[in-house]
Amino acid sequence: MQIGRLFKLFCRKYLLNWRQYIYTYMNVSTELQILKKIKKAKRGSLFFVEDFLRFGNSKTVTKALERLVAKEKIARVARGIYARLDFDPILGPVKPGAEDIAKAIAKRDKARIVPTGVLALNALGLSTQVPMNIVYLTDGAARRINIGKRKIIFKKVSPKNLAAIGEISRMVIQALKEIGKDKVTEKEKQIILKHLKNEDKYRLEHDIRLAPEWIRKIMRQALTE
Repeated sequence: MQIGRLFKLFCRKYLLNWRQYIYTYMNVSTELQILKKIKKAKRGSLFFVEDFLRFGNSKTVTKALERLVAKEKIARVARGIYARLDFDPILGPVKPGAEDIAKAIAKRDKARIVPTGVLALNALGLSTQVPMNIVYLTDGAARRINIGKRKIIFKKVSPKNLAAIGEISRMVIQALKEIGKDKVTEKEKQIILKHLKNEDKYRLEHDIRLAPEWIRKIMRQALTE
């Protein structure tokens, strides 16, 4: 009886140790595979948990990523979003900008996004104000992403509101809407027309037809000047 009890205790302890060994091995293996993939990417690249699910389930991958963050191999820039940081010889590690993160999310979700408001004005050089919260129209899911003290806000809209195809012209439309009708100064108009000169003509003509009439009048000048 005593031998049988000792044998059962031995088997139980052996089984627990074996399980712990397998668990540790799998976690280390997942971590190494993830790190190997990350190192192949250029600096500044962004990653999501979904990018590594072939190496393990969501919980295992998330834990592996957090261990890599603790080891300073990667940085966590938002919930579920990680980056291989770029490096500046003077500034040191550089985190990706909110705009880069928004574009990466859109690419992952296969969604279209258009910057609105102050973000569009800033991107076109019509404002020096850097918005704390950057807002995008999207045909993807509506959501808010916290990036430190800033927020990326995706507002879901109907596809017709995202029909513009020119990267510059669609931003111009949003910027002009933010400024407002009869409030566009001559200086602002000249800056806008200068940008539109760099837009593909076909895309510009396409997007002009989608804009409100008062915005069309301004944009058409880029085709005639």
